[in-house]
Amino acid sequence: QVQLVESGGGLVQAGGSLRLSCAASGSIFSINAMGWYRQAPGKLRELVAVITSGGTTNYADSVKARFTISRDDAKNTGYLQMNSLKPEDTAVYYCNADVKTGPHPYVMRYWGEGTLVTVSS
Repeated sequence: QVQLVESGGGLVQAGGSLRLSCAASGSIFSINAMGWYRQAPGKLRELVAVITSGGTTNYADSVKARFTISRDDAKNTGYLQMNSLKPEDTAVYYCNADVKTGPHPYVMRYWGEGTLVTVSS
């Protein structure tokens, strides 16, 4: 089994910064893409950013130039650096990872339980 644990959420004033971490553990052979999603109260979960195993990144328009996704494959950990935070960034942030548990072609997506980010105005 594979577990993902997010950390780094909290309360921050508008304009501030937070860095989220997503640590993967368990039966990991390799990790393909890693991503961050968020869900605000009363809204659907939305993609924030994704990074492939090759380092290619993609961002939601609402966070471009403010958020940076990265990963450390030696630590099986992904990161989301969030700068210039706005009240509308308030949400529960979830990470996911597409994991291979062995030298086979099968990939399974795992999710963390989320970390709350609250941005005050």
